[in-house]
Amino acid sequence: MDPGRFWRVALLLGLVASHGQAQEVTLVVQSSPLAGFRYHAAAEVWDELRVGDRLELVRERDNPHDANAVSVAWRGRKLGYVPRYANAALAWGMDRGAALAARISRLAPEARPSRRLEFEVIAAE
Repeated sequence: MDPGRFWRVALLLGLVASHGQAQEVTLVVQSSPLAGFRYHAAAEVWDELRVGDRLELVRERDNPHDANAVSVAWRGRKLGYVPRYANAALAWGMDRGAALAARISRLAPEARPSRRLEFEVIAAE
């Protein structure tokens, strides 16, 4: 997106202060539950996880089960995956060098494992 168009969109969304100074803008690309919670390290590190913690997205082009696989890690420990139904656009972007970051957006200890951890993917600088 060209910078001029970005700022016009930001103004329309109310993301820029009326006195002309830009506020911090975070563009959330998608929000997803973590897939595979029970099969990776998420349960082992559960008590250490906090909302807002940074997550790493790792593109797994050679994954034998899913050509669009994107794993989600915390401090070098694989927690699980971006769900299959939500990974194609991320994989496409990552394959083309898109700067993406992720962070924990919700922790629900009482939820079933497939809904226990939710994360946001954001456009990184």
